[in-house]
Amino acid sequence: MRSLRMKLVMIMVILILALMSVVGAFLINGVGNFYISEFYVQMNQTFSPEFISELQRIAANETDAPERMKELLMAQAGLGIDISNRNVYVLDETGAVMASSNGEQAVAMSANLLKAMNGEVGQDSSISSSTMDLAVPIEMGAQRYIVYILDAKATVDALTNEVLTIIIKALALGLVICLVLSVLLAQILITPLRALTRGTRQVAAGDFEQRLDAASHDEIGVLTRNFNHMAQVLQDTISEAENERNKLSTLFLHMTDGVVAFSAAGTVIHSNPAATQMLSRQLDPATTFDEIFGEEAELDTLLTLKRPQYIERQKTVGERELELFLAPFSSDQTQGGVLVVIHDVTEQRKSEQSRREFVANVSHELRTPLTNIKSYAETIVSAGDDLPPELRTNFLGVIINEADRMTRIVQDLLTLSKIDYGKMEMNISRFSFAKAVQNVYEAARLNAEQNHHHTITFTCEDNIPEVNGDRERIEQVVMNIVSNAIKYTPDGGNIEIHAGSGKKTVYVRVTDNGIGIPEKDLPRLFERFYRVDKARSRESGGTGLGLSIAREILQQHKGDIHIDSVYGEGTDVVITLPAAN
Repeated sequence: MRSLRMKLVMIMVILILALMSVVGAFLINGVGNFYISEFYVQMNQTFSPEFISELQRIAANETDAPERMKELLMAQAGLGIDISNRNVYVLDETGAVMASSNGEQAVAMSANLLKAMNGEVGQDSSISSSTMDLAVPIEMGAQRYIVYILDAKATVDALTNEVLTIIIKALALGLVICLVLSVLLAQILITPLRALTRGTRQVAAGDFEQRLDAASHDEIGVLTRNFNHMAQVLQDTISEAENERNKLSTLFLHMTDGVVAFSAAGTVIHSNPAATQMLSRQLDPATTFDEIFGEEAELDTLLTLKRPQYIERQKTVGERELELFLAPFSSDQTQGGVLVVIHDVTEQRKSEQSRREFVANVSHELRTPLTNIKSYAETIVSAGDDLPPELRTNFLGVIINEADRMTRIVQDLLTLSKIDYGKMEMNISRFSFAKAVQNVYEAARLNAEQNHHHTITFTCEDNIPEVNGDRERIEQVVMNIVSNAIKYTPDGGNIEIHAGSGKKTVYVRVTDNGIGIPEKDLPRLFERFYRVDKARSRESGGTGLGLSIAREILQQHKGDIHIDSVYGEGTDVVITLPAAN
């Protein structure tokens, strides 16, 4: 009975059974009532006033009145006397049989017979009674008789049985036809329903491209078209949701900020690679909130926050400085959880520190020459004409030197600023790298030999390729390295300049036997304003920006600079540039 087909068949069968039962009941009842009614019509036609007068005459005058009355009754065609089914009785006033058509000497007492014994005609009957009877009282003076007609309803029963047989046959035929039609009807109804069932099953399995034929325009056709529309809407919605999920997944996977999502129980739900890298640990479902962020915040407190409230915290992991933003992602404390966004501010902190150091260094570097200029200028002003000319000239020379020093600092700062903002103009051209290095050697040789008594040599390989770049800037870089070698090599030292080429590159190597650089200072040589020997640098007019500028210029030329040094023994600097094609 779970099948719709069986339900439809059973409904049709029950409908036919109910219909045939009602029709059969009406037919049987109608046949019975018709024959009862016809019986009494016949009796009324037979027992006319003339016929009753004749019976009364017989009863009054004949000595054998009961027998004569029976014979007269049986002679009436309207009675349709059938001794096997319809019998005639003549009774006395007490109900005793005086004469009968079937020879019986007693009859069963009935309601009609009792009425006749009371002087009334008894002619009542019902479809439920097993017989039809008529009792007519005949009175003539002192003589009182009762004429009693009794029909066993055999004809009615036979006809009823025949009607019942016909009804049963019709019912059987109707059931067969009903079964066939109901099966066909069920097939017509169930076929699209089965298609809908298969379609919904496929949609439930994720196949949203399923479409059904909707040829009919009835309710099932409307349902089928609605199903197709629903599948299309679901497909579009799922596709949009999938696209959004892919976007969020891609963003979540590749975003630079770390993201970790925790359930209300405190276990990890999601995390991205950035979070794993920042926290320097693997994040799996067994990892809990308290293990990672228990010192920064409490999970229960975070779950009680209302959106868009959040908590901001700081966390240090190794050398990393992390900024944490913690907030609940659902108002339901049982189904929600906590989202932690991690921002790596290590470089930001370093930049802030570098910026503070840069400002301090610039202030310090500018303050020293300004202080000297002011001091010497005030001395000249206060002394007036009392200051000897030689000393005045000396003081003015110091002022000029300090002003030149400030000019160099400002120029270096402007150069770095242009580099940082990408505004430094480059006059790119193809030139001979060997010739550029030789020019630097020629410019520095006089100062090295005459002022410091250094032995400076220059060697150059054959066939060094040309380079593409700003010749003036490249010579500035090489000059900066050679100048450092001259300044930080004690008088009488040896300085070697060698130009050569490698595979698709050219290089210049500057080697000296000067004071060298401590190993701990090597990583910081290219920091702005960083100087290994601050006192010696200031004495020689250094600003601490030369190497920073040199590296920036080389990077813009896709070149490199490498420094090796042993403290107390000397320094070796190699500048590399790509050769021109």
